[in-house]
Amino acid sequence: MVREKMIDVNTIIGDPIDFPDGTHIIPVSKVSFGFGSGGSDIPAKNEKELFGGATGAGVSIQPLAFIVIKRDGDVKLLQMSVNAEKENAIINTIPEVVDKIADIFDSKKSSD
Repeated sequence: MVREKMIDVNTIIGDPIDFPDGTHIIPVSKVSFGFGSGGSDIPAKNEKELFGGATGAGVSIQPLAFIVIKRDGDVKLLQMSVNAEKENAIINTIPEVVDKIADIFDSKKSSD
């Protein structure tokens, strides 16, 4: 299939970059493809028949993050997003919010 020839897994999860201190960095990217085409049969006003058509394609490769693996086994995900810290903070507070909501429901059940 054509897709397999256009991209492979190493484009999304890149080859590790090894450093002398034993650190390995693995790039993580997002790949997007877009294709479009169109055509028209224009009515002939003379002997020549005219045809109009067009095609287009686009590819975007966007770095999302880097996986950093230290020599001691410590693994970190460094996100490229401008709002990555805010996103991580929100995600990290979800368990606390769920626990508080569960406590509210439990206290209402106890009072009934």
